[in-house]
Amino acid sequence: MIDAFTDVVPSFFGMLNQGPMTLTIFLHTVIILPMFWIYKQEKAKLEGK
Repeated sequence: MIDAFTDVVPSFFGMLNQGPMTLTIFLHTVIILPMFWIYKQEKAKLEGK
């Protein structure tokens, strides 16, 4: 999944650009996991009323 990464400036986005799977995992971590967390918070608020 992740190849040997050499660049003039080793950047975070350069590492993400290694392959489609890396980007997918990154997006799921950053966007979808917080959505579950927010969903649970809002559900708890509604049930508390």
